[in-house]
Amino acid sequence: MKTSCHTLHQKIKLTAMICLLAVTGSFAQSQPAMNWFNKPSTWTGNATKLTFTVDPGTDYWQVTHYGFKRDNGPFYYQEMAGNFEASVKVSGNYRELFHQAGLMVRIDEKNWIKTGIEFVDGVQNISAVVTREVSDWSVVPRHNSPKSVWLKLLRKGDYVEIKYSFDGQKYDMLRLAYFPPDKKVQIGMVAAAPGKQSFPVTFENFKVEAVK
Repeated sequence: MKTSCHTLHQKIKLTAMICLLAVTGSFAQSQPAMNWFNKPSTWTGNATKLTFTVDPGTDYWQVTHYGFKRDNGPFYYQEMAGNFEASVKVSGNYRELFHQAGLMVRIDEKNWIKTGIEFVDGVQNISAVVTREVSDWSVVPRHNSPKSVWLKLLRKGDYVEIKYSFDGQKYDMLRLAYFPPDKKVQIGMVAAAPGKQSFPVTFENFKVEAVK
């Protein structure tokens, strides 16, 4: 009788372990792989909470106004096809002109959009750069520097719509821009420090959801 009970107990444990592995495996498969482009020298975390030090001499820009090309900022991304909305909370200790952090959607070096905070004249400006061969730049000037900013980037059909918030509840639209449709893209968290100083940044609750 004891042997039968022991065997039954072992079977129950084995079944429970198999079920747990199956659920864990399904969960892992449902989480898109995240990859680094220009991995920073110091970083920790994942899509739920990512912290890293932005190395100096990094930026994303193509030609316009400055005449130079940069494509070397740290970018932690997943690949995504079709329509989607990405969101994230960003908190950075910006110190030097053009320190920046936010979201980026990217096809290649000459086709991308980045949006978030850009540090100009001592304050955190809401910023968007749209690049199709050459870059343009638009900002919403601020007179204070919020602790954090929440961003939403909607990619749908042939456009990208950008919204921002300072409380995670009320969002305002920053920009709507053309973006090539029907192409798989990289979408993720980006930062840059074009000058000589590094700075720390934290991203929280990065999420990408498919939309119709």
